[in-house]
Amino acid sequence: MRIFTAVIPSPDAVDHLDAFLEPRRAAADFRWTRAEQLHLTLAFMASVPEPRVDDYVDRLAESLDDITPAPAQLAGAVVFPNVAEGRILATGLTGTAPFAQLAVRARNAAVVSGIEVDGQRFRPHVTVARTGGRPTELTSWVRLLETYEGPEWSVGAVAVVASHLGEGARRTPRYETLAEIQL
Repeated sequence: MRIFTAVIPSPDAVDHLDAFLEPRRAAADFRWTRAEQLHLTLAFMASVPEPRVDDYVDRLAESLDDITPAPAQLAGAVVFPNVAEGRILATGLTGTAPFAQLAVRARNAAVVSGIEVDGQRFRPHVTVARTGGRPTELTSWVRLLETYEGPEWSVGAVAVVASHLGEGARRTPRYETLAEIQL
């Protein structure tokens, strides 16, 4: 099973970002992330034996026991791997929410549960578009997203989500929330 642990922005934050992007989407032939799929990935696990998922959720909940809700805000621009050869366009996050701490705990809970975690360096972001695999110069998109500042919301939960490749609209992944852990 392919799963990830994520912070899901509030409906207000998602609606605000979606409204900001909507009139601009026609300007680029990107694969735009649907509003219902916007999230901040804390840990990604490409192949998890189904019997280990419950253990992971239990360990994750225990490891997050002392973390309290904190404010966050979608704002700014993030590009991977770089602006000149961008493949992923994202918005950043601001606020006092402990994203790095949440990511470390989500990854540690996976390792303790015997689950292999993607080892990418954690950089808080919410992906808004992919260029379709081809490197693309994204300076104008970075300038646009640098002006973006969404509403503040409280990070009060972490979700464990299964990603079913090719089962969503237009062969995108279909996401299924397996558990939601309140902070």
